[in-house]
Amino acid sequence: MNKVQIIGIGFRPLDMRAGRALLNSDVVLVNDRLLDVFKNYAEYGEVKDRIIAHGSVYEMLDYIADNYQTKNIALLAAGDPMFFGIGRLVIERLGKDAAEIYPDLSSIQVAFSRIRETSNNALLISLHGGPDPEKRRKLEYELTDLPGLLMRHSKIAILTDKVNSPEAIAHMLCKGEMTSPLRMYVCEKLGYDDEKVTEGTPEEISKMSFGHPNVVIIVGAIHELPLHVVFGLKEDEIQHSRGLITKDEVRAVTIHKLRLPKTGVLWDIGAGSGSVSIEAAIICPDLKIYAIEKDEDQMLNIRENKSRYKTGNIKIVSGHAPDALIQLPAPDRVFIGGSSGRLNDIADYINDRMPSGIVVINAATIETLNEAVQSLERNGFRVDVSEISVSRSKTIGGKRHMSALNPIFIVTGEKV
Repeated sequence: MNKVQIIGIGFRPLDMRAGRALLNSDVVLVNDRLLDVFKNYAEYGEVKDRIIAHGSVYEMLDYIADNYQTKNIALLAAGDPMFFGIGRLVIERLGKDAAEIYPDLSSIQVAFSRIRETSNNALLISLHGGPDPEKRRKLEYELTDLPGLLMRHSKIAILTDKVNSPEAIAHMLCKGEMTSPLRMYVCEKLGYDDEKVTEGTPEEISKMSFGHPNVVIIVGAIHELPLHVVFGLKEDEIQHSRGLITKDEVRAVTIHKLRLPKTGVLWDIGAGSGSVSIEAAIICPDLKIYAIEKDEDQMLNIRENKSRYKTGNIKIVSGHAPDALIQLPAPDRVFIGGSSGRLNDIADYINDRMPSGIVVINAATIETLNEAVQSLERNGFRVDVSEISVSRSKTIGGKRHMSALNPIFIVTGEKV
């Protein structure tokens, strides 16, 4: 069985194995940009008559699929083909047994060397959506995720494209409520004669423009949470007003009932002080959380708590549900702490936007409990109810007594 020989180029001469694979090929596939790079390689003269330059990666993949079993095909790739590169696409299309990989250095490796920074513990991500603007692939991270990622990683290296450019990244960081200084490095055209490295603050980089291809490295400082707490924040550690906060014990059960996914979208409707959003954001830093609140004083509390706990994955939304939900991405989980008397309308709207997932509603009265159960059941959710009765110790006359808090009904609706 023939195998596609995927050979990384750009930074070093080919080693013996890669060179032999190239010279034994019937066809050499390369894109126009890499062809200019390949012309400087010693092997170019021997294989130049076998070169085919396709206009797009999709044409190249189709050609490989149609011909690799009858022709010896060498595919030239930039740097390390398996680092967010075409190697993955070939293997997804044809399977692991259909390819041999000969990596060069990755552009990220070279970039860290150029700026003389270690890549230890750096987060490596791609914001490259692909060469075709009409077929941009879904990325693991987006520009809006960067401020939150920088709360947990002191270094981030990014493969960019013309949409998610260094300038766009810098603009996002300028808007991201970052509280510590950041340095950005833009490494342009690595491996070319005119390669260039630019260092600056996000504000400085946002005013510049850069040639492609390029790599961005951001260096900052990790923000540690107070007391290094991951779960179990106390009420007095979360800013709130007039005692309006989901009590610790109720919050713990609420979050358990939500069965939070690592990634996805959580709507926190009637977020109040944002206590549920804050704990959820700390537990699941890659979860996108929308805290919806109508009261301006409460929104100030959410902003303070978001800043205190460096939870960049929370977006604060002002307004009344369900109207304030229209522009939000569809949820995987919903928590309703307050509905301003519109619980039925909110449940109907959630049902339209969420084909499967979990809704948790906290009810302090029998009337709200009944309305929550009926509205969820009417929309096809399987409903479960828990009553949380909490008593806390209080010292009176030198002796501990138990003092009961108001019971809370936790209504869980699940749709599979």
